[in-house]
Amino acid sequence: MIDVFQYEDTKFPKGFKWGVTTAAMQVEGGNHSFYDYEETAPKFAYGGLPYKMANKAANSYELYEEDIKLIKTMNLNSYRLSIEWSRIEPNEGEFNIDETNYYINLLKRLKEENISVVLTLHHFSHPVWFEKKKAFKTMDNIDAWERFLNYIVPKIEEYVDYWIVINELNLAFKFDSAERVNMLQYHAKGYHLIKKYSNKPVSSSLSYSIKEPLRGQNDYPDKVFADYIDFVENEFFIHAIKTGEIVMPFMDAVVMPELKDTCDFWSLNTYVRHLINSRKKDYMFDQYQATKFKAIDIPFFTEEITPEIMFKMLMRFNDRPIMITENGIAVKDDRIREIYIASMLKAMGQAIDYGVNVIGYMHFSLIDNWEWGINEPIFGLASFDPETFERTLKPSGYFYGDIAKENALTQEIIRKHLKELPSIINYEK
Repeated sequence: MIDVFQYEDTKFPKGFKWGVTTAAMQVEGGNHSFYDYEETAPKFAYGGLPYKMANKAANSYELYEEDIKLIKTMNLNSYRLSIEWSRIEPNEGEFNIDETNYYINLLKRLKEENISVVLTLHHFSHPVWFEKKKAFKTMDNIDAWERFLNYIVPKIEEYVDYWIVINELNLAFKFDSAERVNMLQYHAKGYHLIKKYSNKPVSSSLSYSIKEPLRGQNDYPDKVFADYIDFVENEFFIHAIKTGEIVMPFMDAVVMPELKDTCDFWSLNTYVRHLINSRKKDYMFDQYQATKFKAIDIPFFTEEITPEIMFKMLMRFNDRPIMITENGIAVKDDRIREIYIASMLKAMGQAIDYGVNVIGYMHFSLIDNWEWGINEPIFGLASFDPETFERTLKPSGYFYGDIAKENALTQEIIRKHLKELPSIINYEK
């Protein structure tokens, strides 16, 4: 049972980075990436749901000053965001100086507000022309990738504190095996190119979900499947960064010495565990009935609170600094988000006590966003009016802001914001 009212106070290290995360495609609106065109957009979103275009999303392109105000209201000192390649290079080899200056001005404003910038250069979306050339499915596009980075990195390097080259390149459900092998090589090229212009830490984000056998360690099929899936999603990435060798089952290994140690810190995104059911074709999305709850109106993957995933993940990556660059939950009842934040931070604090060097925590997301083809998942610490786009900070945003202000999770903060453990029986919709 998770009872946050019994947590002992937890202090975090001096200088800890408290922040939030967004992706340009999810919040800006009006982008020009392949997601926004019928001929190149995916046909279905999560679970085969009908795909919806982003349209205005949260209109952060026009209202980024309002987003900065939210960050400041929450006492946060860091912001992980991405820039949109499709705005900067809408046609191959043609760079848009106005859009370039837009991002320069945005990053400059963040620095003026003393907000550390954690910048993602590729967060899933890219130009239509790059998608038509098969994007990362081929190594033939490495010149286009390097051209983009050589253009943008020197123009913005003075404003960036941490670089994320590529977001979540390890996801098996999103990228096939050959594509993931290629993307590690694109990451390595990006790492060394950034280092030509910047001495700031560089990484690429790993989407980390613990793979646990549904029926337990004694069920051999579930255990073998879980170990295998862990390798092709997690360990292949870890092994490659530590050794420079990319090993993917049923493919010849790729030895790339310049890939070794191209993560100055681990950039880790985590939300849930995956229970592996070897008896199902759709093997990764079972849940225990005793811990599952209905979080939003559609079936979605964030229907559990399992803070032990945070602790176990951090212990696995304890060989270099770690930044949690995404962690969040999609829920209609915002009180559950407060429980989620408290429990994850408590688990993170325990790992820090065990000697893990966690340097920052970026909550996903700053504001309710377009979730890669659907609008229903509600991840934000702030909401917005769909007509006026006026922002409203949720109770969870004030809760998180108090934690950031005190650099601590305390009973005083918990009891200020929560009067009881949330349940559907005492929640008025």
